[in-house]
Amino acid sequence: MKKIFIITGEPSGDKLASKVIYQLQKNDPNIKYSCVGGTYLNSLGIKSIFDLKEITYIGFTSVLLNIFKIKNKINKTVEEIIKFNPDVLFSVDSPEFTLRVAEKVKKINNQIKTVHYVAPQVWVWREGRVKKFKKFLDHVLLLFDFEKKYFDKENIPNTFVGHPLLEKETKNRTDLSNIISSDKKIISLFCGSRSSEVNSLLPILINFIILMNKKFDNFTFVFHATDENKNLINIKINNTNLENVEVISDEDIKKQILNNSIFAVSKSGTISLEICNAKVPSIIIYKMNFLNFLIVKMLVKIKFANIINIINNKEIIPELIQKECNAKEIYNSVVYFLKNPELMKKQISDCEETLTKIRSKTSSSDEAASVLNNYLVS
Repeated sequence: MKKIFIITGEPSGDKLASKVIYQLQKNDPNIKYSCVGGTYLNSLGIKSIFDLKEITYIGFTSVLLNIFKIKNKINKTVEEIIKFNPDVLFSVDSPEFTLRVAEKVKKINNQIKTVHYVAPQVWVWREGRVKKFKKFLDHVLLLFDFEKKYFDKENIPNTFVGHPLLEKETKNRTDLSNIISSDKKIISLFCGSRSSEVNSLLPILINFIILMNKKFDNFTFVFHATDENKNLINIKINNTNLENVEVISDEDIKKQILNNSIFAVSKSGTISLEICNAKVPSIIIYKMNFLNFLIVKMLVKIKFANIINIINNKEIIPELIQKECNAKEIYNSVVYFLKNPELMKKQISDCEETLTKIRSKTSSSDEAASVLNNYLVS
C-alpha cells in the first residue's frame, strides 16, 4: 500500500492540503495517510499525530519564546514520519516548521520523496534560501506563475498549479434566513485563523462594529471563524451587548455568507483571494507587536502585504497596517467605499483581472494531486 504523510502548520495550510488529498482519495482510495493537520484533514478521515494548535505560532518573537516547544515538535514529527515510512512527504506552507521537518527527514531517509506545496515567499525576503531547498526538496508546487523563475534558476523541479481557493465549487445551498435577517446587509469579517491574530484583531473589529452601529442600523456583521477559534471569538462577542453579530465556522455557510456580503474586512493572507474570487470589495488589516514589525521592516523587500497589491505593484485593495489598523480608520475606509459604489466596482474589476493570471487553467487541486501521484508510482 502506498503511503503519504502530510505536514501542515496552521489551519489555512490544513485547508489547502485537504483539497488536494480529497482529489487523491477520489482517484485512489487505497492510499494510506498520516498527518500533522487540523479539522479539514480530519474530516477526510486522516488523524493528526498531535493538535495543530500546539505548533501554530505567529511572529518572530513568539517563535523565539516557544523555540524549545517547536524543536520538540519538529523532532517528534520527524520520528513519527520515519516510523510511518511514507512514499511521499507532502509539506504544506508554514516553512519554518514544515521545511525543517522535511530537511531532517531527507537526511535520515533519502528514499522518501519530498513535495512542498505553497513555495516559501523568497520574493519577499531571503531569496538565497532557494539554494538550500535544492538539498532536500524533490518538487515544489507553486501558487503563482511568477514564482517559477526563482526555482528554475536553481533547477528545482516545480509546477505552477494555481490557487485551489480560486476553484469554483458547487455545494448544497443552505437557507440563511435562520442566521441572517433578510432586511440586513452583510459585512463579512476575518480576524485570522491563529489565536494570536484573533486576540490582536478582534477587539479592534468589535470597536469598529460599535462605531458602525452608531451611524447605521441596517448591517449584520459576520465573523468567519475556524472550528479552532470559534469559541474564542464567541466568548469575546458575548461579553459585549452587540446584537447584530454572528460567528460562523461551517465552510459551506461561510462561502454563502461571503457571496451574499456587500463588503469584507479581512486580515492579510490567503483569505483575501477568496474574497476577491467572490467579487466582494474589501480592505486589508493587520497588526503585530512593535518588535516583530521592526524585524519585518528590515527584512522584507516589498511594499505591500496583500498578494493582489504585490502582483500589481500598487494598492488595489487598501491596507491598514500597524498604527492605521484601528477601529476609526477601518470605519472611515468602509464608510467611504459604501458611499462610493463606483470605487467598489473598480476594485472588483481590477481584482478579477488579476485573478485570471493566477487561476489554474484546469483544477489546481487536480494538478497538485497529479504531481503527488507521479511520485507514488515512480
